[in-house]
Amino acid sequence: MTKHARKKFIKKERSEQSAKQLTKAILNGNRKALFKAITLIESNAQHHQERAQEMLQPLLAYAGRSIRIGITGVPGAGKSTFIEAFGKLLCDQGYRVAVLAVDPSSTVNGGSILGDKTRMEELAKHENAFIRPSPSSGTLGGVHKKTRETIIACEAAGFDLIIIETVGIGQSESVVRGMVDFFLMLVLTGAGDELQGMKKGVLELVDAIAVNKADGDNLKLAIKTRREYAQILHLLRPATIGWETKAVTCSSLTGDGIESIWSMIQNFTELGKTSSVFYDRRNAQVSEWLHAMIKDRLELSFYQHEKVGEIRNSIEADVIQGKLTVTKATDQLFRAYQDNKK
Repeated sequence: MTKHARKKFIKKERSEQSAKQLTKAILNGNRKALFKAITLIESNAQHHQERAQEMLQPLLAYAGRSIRIGITGVPGAGKSTFIEAFGKLLCDQGYRVAVLAVDPSSTVNGGSILGDKTRMEELAKHENAFIRPSPSSGTLGGVHKKTRETIIACEAAGFDLIIIETVGIGQSESVVRGMVDFFLMLVLTGAGDELQGMKKGVLELVDAIAVNKADGDNLKLAIKTRREYAQILHLLRPATIGWETKAVTCSSLTGDGIESIWSMIQNFTELGKTSSVFYDRRNAQVSEWLHAMIKDRLELSFYQHEKVGEIRNSIEADVIQGKLTVTKATDQLFRAYQDNKK
């Protein structure tokens, strides 16, 4: 064995040992190990990705045992205060809760981790809670890989509930719907204007709508708003087979309605597991994840291809100037890509 080969072998052996040690620590509930694991998952460095996969492979056997809850809402709906109140309730009952924030606009060094911990300061202090942002490095596609693999690590570490908070609005709802069991939308009172501007598609993604800040002088209006949502939800297709989308009220300030929401989620989970809808959704989500990863990899391979890069700008210019149809331009680019692959 040459000196170079020996160094490579030793480096690989150390990496495997390190991955095994990290895996063991995560299974023992070591938080520092979990933070380190998520850092590896989020890193774009090739050697970090290799270590992350070595670690994740054995963790798969211990994943999938949590309830995954997605929480979205319009700006000002009180997502963070709700998650804190909801999370503290569960943690006090002995559940272990992990909170991951999906922010399509953030990056690994984007600074959202301090914001999340500041916004959920009391929950962050709880021994049964774990708060971590799950940035996508500026693309929604990144959520498929990073957040899902982070979920696996958290579940293997023994967390009973994984809460996924959508920081952004718009496309992130459909992405999060594809990785959770139960999806909750928080809204404010005065649904009239809100319903006018809300897309029907978003309402069809959620399993329940909670009118937050239902307390004090706002309580009567919150009850009225809940009725308005209940009426519109009755006309829409439910997000989950065998489940009627609910409209409820709650107050993160007083705690009213928070425990009822947890009971609703438990009921939803029990019904889904009994009818196999719960497991069917999980299987479909894994399949969709695989397809999304394949598409991402193919797109990256295509645009990084040397021959495609050489002719792409000129072909794009021809299309813009009306000299070439989009279909023919696409054909030419793919011929350049495929010919070099043969």
